[in-house]
Amino acid sequence: MDNQIETALCCSDSISQTSVTISDFSDEILLNILWFIPSHDLMLNVSQVCQKLRTLSLDKSLTARIHLHKEYTANNDAVRQLLKNLSSDIQTLDLSGCYWLAATTVDQVTRCKGLVSLDLSGCRLTSVRLSNLLTSLRSLRSLALDVGPGFDLQQLSAEGKSALSRLQELKQTLLTPSYGVVPCCSALRSLRLYLEASEISREAGGCAQLMVGQSSVPHYQNLRWFSARLAPGEVNRTLLALYLAVFSMRVPEGLTGLVLSVPGPAPPRPVAMTALMESMASSLGNTVSALQLPRTWLDGAILGRVLAHGCPAYLNVSRCSAPGFNPLHVLLSAGRDLTPLRSLNLRGCGRGPIPDSCGKGEEEMDAESVKALTECCPQLIHLNLSATHYHHAVPAGQNGHLCGALGRLASLRSLALPVCALAQSSPAPLNMPESNTNLTSGSLLLGLKKSSRIGVPTYRPGTEFAGGGDQQGDRGLCIQPLLQGCPYLVELELIGAGFSSAMPRNEPAIRKDPAACSWSYNIGDGELAALRGLKFLRKLTLAHLPGVLKGTGLMELVQGCKDLHSLSLANLGSLKTMNYTQALLETLTNCTQLRDLRLEQPYFNANAAVFEALSHCHKLRRLCLVSRHGTFQPSAVAAFMQCCEDVIMCHMFMSGTLVACKTLQKSLLDSFSTSRPALSVVIYPLLHEDLAHVIRGMPLCHLDEITLFKSRVAEEPMKL
Repeated sequence: MDNQIETALCCSDSISQTSVTISDFSDEILLNILWFIPSHDLMLNVSQVCQKLRTLSLDKSLTARIHLHKEYTANNDAVRQLLKNLSSDIQTLDLSGCYWLAATTVDQVTRCKGLVSLDLSGCRLTSVRLSNLLTSLRSLRSLALDVGPGFDLQQLSAEGKSALSRLQELKQTLLTPSYGVVPCCSALRSLRLYLEASEISREAGGCAQLMVGQSSVPHYQNLRWFSARLAPGEVNRTLLALYLAVFSMRVPEGLTGLVLSVPGPAPPRPVAMTALMESMASSLGNTVSALQLPRTWLDGAILGRVLAHGCPAYLNVSRCSAPGFNPLHVLLSAGRDLTPLRSLNLRGCGRGPIPDSCGKGEEEMDAESVKALTECCPQLIHLNLSATHYHHAVPAGQNGHLCGALGRLASLRSLALPVCALAQSSPAPLNMPESNTNLTSGSLLLGLKKSSRIGVPTYRPGTEFAGGGDQQGDRGLCIQPLLQGCPYLVELELIGAGFSSAMPRNEPAIRKDPAACSWSYNIGDGELAALRGLKFLRKLTLAHLPGVLKGTGLMELVQGCKDLHSLSLANLGSLKTMNYTQALLETLTNCTQLRDLRLEQPYFNANAAVFEALSHCHKLRRLCLVSRHGTFQPSAVAAFMQCCEDVIMCHMFMSGTLVACKTLQKSLLDSFSTSRPALSVVIYPLLHEDLAHVIRGMPLCHLDEITLFKSRVAEEPMKL
């Protein structure tokens, strides 16, 4: 034993005396490290450190694929130099979301003659510039671009059109009614459309011009994938109908992916839809990989026909339930192997309306079917059950709480639940919204006595759960099976059923908040603190949790979830006053890895203390504040932006005059745009009538990812 100890001590001494530097690592280890460094930083800085790093920086595994998406520090000079140095090596170039790059910088892409895949989504691109690019890139097989007003397909050269005819994958973001480059793409196997045209285009008769030239729409005979995601608006629904009209002429024989996301009313179901589903289901050797249809297009017959030939990996039936049609029932009764299912969106999809006490017309979760689903789909990775109500009850012969069933999904990485799904029991009569309290007008103390929230348990940091006795144990057991069974959750959304953001996309801001589900009042700081056990959590959304009192649960949550990158908080606690400010300040000081923060709360005061706490988030890049009747302190905002040099997005929609908002916005842009080329600053009164117009001018990447509130779990098909 003594000899073993002596040997160990000798080894430790020798290690301490040995100097190990990064140059002693093997090339394989160094290449894995360098893979995480942004491409422009790697080429312009790291490669200058020493000869070994310079050689490794030019390795084909690092230079063949250049991704600059979300690399906000990549300015025009850096990108030009990068393209010049690596032009002969680059095969895949991703400039998506690089809205700040000058058009002359994008022109430098013509140097990369060997490009096979190019993503220019969000970049400035005219018809003439596109023609020059396509003429130079003869090996291109995958292209993503934006089509804006003034785009003219006739300005493309013959060589450019020839390059388009060889494309196999195309992603188009249409900012105006147009077919874009689709008419020239006769060999497409994948077509992804993002329809972002504004209603101004409809007033200008944009879609009417397209209807005249139906012959310009190509046949989709080679398509394997077709997807379209629409922004709200009649013009986009009309545009989708025009693209789908092709299917009535010829149905693709090998289509395996059909994803159509249409917010609000859907256009009439095309006549060819039944034939299209038949073709997808009957293709020999092909199983449908992804399916999503507008709510009025999907029924039991169509879904059953697809499932009869196999289960897709991605299925989105958000809000598709209707009287006589429960998508989950059809899925479970299809008699097929459901293990291929990896991503399932059941948002707003229940077994029928719940009693009006919780919200008119809102759906009640089909809990028993969800529990059966967890047994049939053990490999689920993404699951969205939000926009429904789950009120726990245990009739004889049935299983326990929903959280226990979800805990069996060990592979789960992202999950969206209604807040009431974490409640163990129904609320006590006194634990109800103040608006539902029955006060008689004859009370002598009416209007004099301060209202109190009786029955809402108080959580104290350092304790497992509030309350005492058996109730304490019951509340703890309710959520624990989920936390223990799914320890590797990366993304979690807890959204109150019926929640609606105060900032919709193309409509005036909402001036009145919807009522919260009475069961959600049982979920407070104790449950938030319990989430600290999710050590791998990176994205967290909490919305419409009226049971949160002081926010102390947030403080403990972030102490456990140390790698949190994205945090979205909306309408926590009382909506009459901001009651968790102090806890929020302490929470922010511990968010050392936070990149994105969205906070929506009425009466929020963004004062110097708030921005001082935010300055501790050293890696923060994007900040969005939304507050009806909220206020901000201009000098504090400016000091924060000066301190946090990585912040490239500051969107604030609160109270204040239009002049005050525009003055602060201009001041920030003038002060920091030079050093931060990607800087996006939008400060505007939330209730102003022109807000919708302002929203349309924002970079789509920020608008879609953080500024607008929405559930994002299982919204997009998985990248294979």
